[in-house]
Amino acid sequence: ALPDPRGRKQQQRPAEPNPCRASRSVGFSCSSANVRVAMMLRLVCAAALCSAAAGFAAPRGPVARAATRAGAVTPLRASREAENTAEKEEETGGGGHQVKGFAPPSAEDQAFMDQLKEHQDAAAKLTFAEEVRGLLAYSNGFGVMSTNSASDDGYPGGSVVGFAMEEAGTAIFSFSGMSSHTQDLLKDGRASLTVTAKTFQGAADGRVSLMGDVVKIPEDEKEEAAKTYLKKHEGAYWVQFGDFTWFRLQNIRHVRFVGGFARAGNITPEEYSAAQPDFCGAFAGHMMDHMNDDHSSSLMTMLTNAGFDSVDSAELVGVDRLGLTLKCSRKGQFFKMRMPFSREATDRKDIKDLIIELSQPSA
Repeated sequence: ALPDPRGRKQQQRPAEPNPCRASRSVGFSCSSANVRVAMMLRLVCAAALCSAAAGFAAPRGPVARAATRAGAVTPLRASREAENTAEKEEETGGGGHQVKGFAPPSAEDQAFMDQLKEHQDAAAKLTFAEEVRGLLAYSNGFGVMSTNSASDDGYPGGSVVGFAMEEAGTAIFSFSGMSSHTQDLLKDGRASLTVTAKTFQGAADGRVSLMGDVVKIPEDEKEEAAKTYLKKHEGAYWVQFGDFTWFRLQNIRHVRFVGGFARAGNITPEEYSAAQPDFCGAFAGHMMDHMNDDHSSSLMTMLTNAGFDSVDSAELVGVDRLGLTLKCSRKGQFFKMRMPFSREATDRKDIKDLIIELSQPSA
């Protein structure tokens, strides 16, 4: 206590917290010259700890590192711990799609799924690249083009556009100068084209996205481009109007394919360029209609021959040189199933003979 001139003792002041000591507890050092700075850091550290506890993002820089050394559970640390947990679950067989409220399959259903998986793993099928080339070649000729907007910088624009495929796997278009996507492409040619299968009805059906560069077609190639486009779109007389410009999607960088549930993947540009559409795509639609309308019982016979007599119904949704694709239902659940031919088909008549072979009742 300090002496008072009037003979009274002054009240002793309580000891103030030592900011240097507080700062050392979280990894800082200070001297008397920076007491005020250390005190401010202490307050910021406390705020960071409160924010982390409340689920907010912790500050960056030295303060965040200090809080981490002090043992705070920051969002970044929580994220890393969650990733480590997910990796451990994957290694031990845990994780995956967890659906609450669903009981595990019965022994009968599990046996069916195991049988189906074994059958499908061995079934001959086209490569993803072949499927993609066929999907594009035999589509209805329309898709969604995504461009970088020229009027709303930083935002993507989507437009339904007509297209036709060239033999090399490039897509050609004829766009009006008034269209917003034309203005987008003239400013930035980077774009993607998303196309669905001709028979697309939902998530179980195929779709593909091509990403590349859209450029103007050279003058000496326009006539051939017009022939290719008009072969796909016979009534598109407007493409010859003076304000329409021919474009080509080339330099394919990425090919993203989804063939249905549990059938998805990326295809390299080299795989895409090397593949060709399966020849059956040119007549598959007529063949599928005929089988579904007039020979649906034959599809059920195919399934019985393969040992899947518990399937309730079947519809033919795909034909290629290696076999058939059926859309089946069992106990209210729908799934696709490959029925491979005994050998690779060579022409349309060969396809017919191999289908008859599959549908013959087993002895």
